[in-house]
Amino acid sequence: MSIALISAADSNVGKVRSSNQDAGYAGYRMFFVADGMGGHAGGDIASAITAQRMAQMDAEYATADDAGASVLSRILETNQLLTETVAAHGELSGMGTTFSGLVFVQDRAVIAHIGDSRIYLCRDGQTRQVTTDHTFVQRLVEMGRITEDEALVHPRRNVLLRVIGDTNEPPQLDFEVLVTKPGDRWMMCSDGLNGYVSDAIIHMNLSSEQGAEEVVEVLIGEALEAGAPDNVTVVVVDTVPAELGSVIEREAKFVGSATTDVVIQEAKAKSRGKDSQDRQFISESGEDFNRIINETQRKVQFRKLRQVATIAVITSLVVLTGWLAYAYTQTKYYVGGSEGRVSIYKGIREELLGFKFSSLEQKTNLEVLALPPYQQQLVAKTIYATDLEDAYRIIDRLKASVTVE
Repeated sequence: MSIALISAADSNVGKVRSSNQDAGYAGYRMFFVADGMGGHAGGDIASAITAQRMAQMDAEYATADDAGASVLSRILETNQLLTETVAAHGELSGMGTTFSGLVFVQDRAVIAHIGDSRIYLCRDGQTRQVTTDHTFVQRLVEMGRITEDEALVHPRRNVLLRVIGDTNEPPQLDFEVLVTKPGDRWMMCSDGLNGYVSDAIIHMNLSSEQGAEEVVEVLIGEALEAGAPDNVTVVVVDTVPAELGSVIEREAKFVGSATTDVVIQEAKAKSRGKDSQDRQFISESGEDFNRIINETQRKVQFRKLRQVATIAVITSLVVLTGWLAYAYTQTKYYVGGSEGRVSIYKGIREELLGFKFSSLEQKTNLEVLALPPYQQQLVAKTIYATDLEDAYRIIDRLKASVTVE
């Protein structure tokens, strides 16, 4: 290999789940995460079986194509094994798992992905998500039905479109081969991390100078700090110059459900708890997918109509409130000056953004300058009147204050 690898992996059951349905593996050339679905009915069994069988493919390959073909073959075999396990244990119906992994062949990284676990690459200070989630909400985003922000809180965000396991369709994996180089940092994780820890925090840790072990520990800690309602599994792989390979101690490591032998206990399998309701698989070609798409479209349309209606109601209330306020001002009067004469105004003298709330009601023949200085000041400041009759009374008092020589 033209590069050497330093890795770390860990898994945590989280603060809500009663069992760990995640599995992870950090080996010599293969690294992956598998996130089981089916709750107490078999999520941990599906991920453990998958992890233990896929880890057997951790070997040297002549080419990236050879590695990809071997991984695909073993995935199909594993899928068949899970199907047979469900046939023998009907209580495990619906169990399945995601799989997101890497196999390094010289300076190539072979990526295999199915489900909503993720692979990230941090290179030259930039972090990007390499894989695309096989979820219902991701399809809605791609179709332009919802935004990425809406996908984060969508009620169907836990619906998977592709998994390995008890389905009527063969698993459809995404394969990609990327060139890797010293200094790259790869991360695989279950959605227990990226579902609750922001991309900014993920990038901050992946791009830091921390070692792989510390990055794994800190990221899982971030998930726990966020409440960790789901299992969280993280595998980090650092690529370093090949000459360092001779001094790096390597040991394959399983984490999560894959750390123990798979024992199917009927009593346990029949015990369905809250975990079993969180994740669901539907086929893109099935009736359920079209039904949910139509339901979502109706909800989106209803939400848009509701937003339009809400804006219309708010606008109407603002206009009505403004009109009522303006109508109220037109019941008021005040006395002021206009072109040097004492005049009566209807409304109030205050203005708002250049809009006047008063108009000239009547201009008298009384000159402002004919008034005593004190009354001139009052007129200049305007004199409030309770109504039109009160305004006339004010005019009469001002006239009376004028000294006729």
